[in-house]
Amino acid sequence: MVIDSSMLRLTWSVVEETPTSDLLSLTDTALIKLLLQQIAGKILLSGEEVCALYSYIGSKMTLIRDIAESRRTLHSISSPDKASSRLSSNKLAG
Repeated sequence: MVIDSSMLRLTWSVVEETPTSDLLSLTDTALIKLLLQQIAGKILLSGEEVCALYSYIGSKMTLIRDIAESRRTLHSISSPDKASSRLSSNKLAG
């Protein structure tokens, strides 16, 4: 079965909505199941679509984890380091 463009968009939308910690910490099988559950919560999937998506998501695991790692890196760069913020505050107060 071929996955149509709306299904692909939904799949990648679900990946983007999934917490980075889940994308990085779950096993491949657990992550595929989680993503499939989230997709199935949005649309009704046939057995063929579930099988096709399972294979598709499994084939994109490296990309999914790379995206999650990039998100984590960007988040840590854009968020101020709380420890250094506390040090700066202490210097100003003292």
